[in-house]
Amino acid sequence: MKNQLREVPKFENIKEIIYNSVKLYPENIAYTIKEKKEEDKVEYKNITYTKLLEDINALGTALYKKGLQGKRIAIIGKNQYHWAISHLACLLGGIVSVPLDKDLQINELEESLIRSKVDGIIFDEKLAEKINIIKENEKTNLKEYICMSNIENYENIEQLLKTGKEILETGNLDFINHEVDSKGMSILLFTSGTTSKSKAVMLSQYGIATNVYDMQIVETFYDTDVNIAFLPYHHIFGSTAMVVMLACGVKTVFPDGLRYIKQNLLEYQVSVFVGVPLLVDKMYANIEKEIEKQGKTKLIKVAVKISNFLLKFHIDIRRKLFKQIIDGLGGKMRFVIAGGAPFDSKIERKFNEFGIHMVQGYGLTETSPVIAAENDKYAKYGSVGIPMKHTEVKIVDKDEKGIGEITVKGPNVMLGYYENEEATKEVLKDGWFHTGDLGYLDKDGFLFITGRKKDMIVLKNGKKVFPEELETLINRNEEIEESFVYGMPDKEDKSKIKVAVEVVYNKEIVKEKYGDISEEELFPIIWNKIKEVNKTLPRYKFIMHMILTDEPLIKTTTHKTKRSEELKKLNDRDVSNRSKI
Repeated sequence: MKNQLREVPKFENIKEIIYNSVKLYPENIAYTIKEKKEEDKVEYKNITYTKLLEDINALGTALYKKGLQGKRIAIIGKNQYHWAISHLACLLGGIVSVPLDKDLQINELEESLIRSKVDGIIFDEKLAEKINIIKENEKTNLKEYICMSNIENYENIEQLLKTGKEILETGNLDFINHEVDSKGMSILLFTSGTTSKSKAVMLSQYGIATNVYDMQIVETFYDTDVNIAFLPYHHIFGSTAMVVMLACGVKTVFPDGLRYIKQNLLEYQVSVFVGVPLLVDKMYANIEKEIEKQGKTKLIKVAVKISNFLLKFHIDIRRKLFKQIIDGLGGKMRFVIAGGAPFDSKIERKFNEFGIHMVQGYGLTETSPVIAAENDKYAKYGSVGIPMKHTEVKIVDKDEKGIGEITVKGPNVMLGYYENEEATKEVLKDGWFHTGDLGYLDKDGFLFITGRKKDMIVLKNGKKVFPEELETLINRNEEIEESFVYGMPDKEDKSKIKVAVEVVYNKEIVKEKYGDISEEELFPIIWNKIKEVNKTLPRYKFIMHMILTDEPLIKTTTHKTKRSEELKKLNDRDVSNRSKI
């Protein structure tokens, strides 16, 4: 299967990608920055691709003057222009970038700084309090503290940009002339640690540049597109998506927060949205709510049937027919990519039926990140698409159904875990990266994910249950915000495992539908919903136990459930009076 829909130039590193984009799209807007002024007024500042490169070179030159060439810099803060140029200045100048999660607790942040052996930190002003405490800790060995905005007692990016420009004017081109080591460690990125202590992943620019190329040849991005940077840049999916957008001449804008997503989509006329399933789910929930509010549920169902029928004859009227729905997403939304966690194919189907092209993909921090993705030509609901051009996928240790562990080989695979040879050897064997995910390849080459190896529930009779599969079905109920399926030992026979679920109900929907109902009164209603799910499953997968709560599941900042922590929380809690068998 030839997974290539278009020809684009292939580059060895991110420096070559940026310089190529400046050459192709010099006056295109790379970033729009919203600046809040007095009396609730805002101004929009546009950064062209030419200006972007000027800022990267100026900042990099100033960092060189500080003696940071060949060193390591941690970058921490919300998505913003100064985050982007800090990261890119590191990559273009041979400084290792260490992106960190802004929501880390102070002790986790300190530990990450010590483990990664960084020499400096570029931080968001909102983290100034934590940085003040860290500054007192000599163990971190930090020499440079740079704030992304202007605050007291710290140098800031704007000052460094000014310094860098002055140095460049003297003819100092050391930073600009730096030759990137494409296959050396350029990024040190901590995994989100959903199952164990986070590991520091060493990534090369060659791996990321190859992944960017593989995405460009199959996914449709235009230099007229507007992308909203919702995925956190400290996450590999977010930072690689940043480079993809820059490679394609796209304009990127920054969100004001989850609450303002609808407003921002309209404000910036966003056409491309890359997000984790939770964000995409919320977008779809808003669409569905608006349809119900206007009493158009039946009308939309009929319109979808007509539209689907016409599509068989290559007559596409979706964007005209569902204009009101698209207008609710800002009016220009045309392409949505979901990845980073299991996703309900029912929602993917709905977006496509409304004329918004939606695909899902699969990858990991260790694979820079994309392993497989759907595209314009190759898509199959329920799958995560087919492997990227430069990525080989092999299923090992298959069971009778062909399900086994997904292993991956390709230039996008990490160099290894930093200072953790034992963990590296556990997952990298004969050049193949063992993902820890279970799945299968169908006869057409599409990859299907069934769950995590560690999370798989093995019953006494040897049958296997994959939690994510059941969670997707359970979460289709509007009263249910999210769910967590796990294996629970039987009280009488500890060797016997039964399938259990923790259900987090949606307080707003429940109140809307049932009024001021107590949790005890709600329990049988939700349990009946679970029984309806059971009717669609083979008997061995039946959910036999339920816990009901309004307490959100423990998650990473990319909204993945921290399964081991959630399970520990359940085991520590006395739930005997709130179970159903």
